[in-house]
Amino acid sequence: MAVRAVRGAVQLERDEARHMDEQVSELLTAVLERNGLTTDDLISIWFTATPDLHSDFPAAAARKLGIVDVPLICAQELDIEGAMPRVVRLLAHIESDKPRADIAHVYLGAAGALRKDIAQ
Repeated sequence: MAVRAVRGAVQLERDEARHMDEQVSELLTAVLERNGLTTDDLISIWFTATPDLHSDFPAAAARKLGIVDVPLICAQELDIEGAMPRVVRLLAHIESDKPRADIAHVYLGAAGALRKDIAQ
C-alpha cells in the first residue's frame, strides 16, 4: 500500500459557520467518493483557509462527518493580492494502491479555476 496525497478546494459564498460546514463536508465527501476511500484510508488532512474566513475551523466539518481518529490541522493560506477569496483547501494523505496518476483531485465550483491542470 502506498502513501498518496489528494488535493481539493472549495470557494465559499459567505463566511458563515454553517455554510463552511456544508461546503467542507461536500468537499470531503467528494474526495472520499471519487477516490473510492473510506475513513480508514486517511492518514491525515491539512486544511487551509484564506484570511477572510473567520467563522469556524474547516476541520470541524470533518469531525462532524465522523472523521474522529485522523490527525487534522488548520492553517491560514497566504494573503496574496488578487487571490481568490473565501477558499478552503485541503491536502489529504491517504493509503491507496492507486497509481499517483489515478488520484482524483477535487475542486468544487469556482475553485476549479485554481488548478485546471489537476481539477476533475
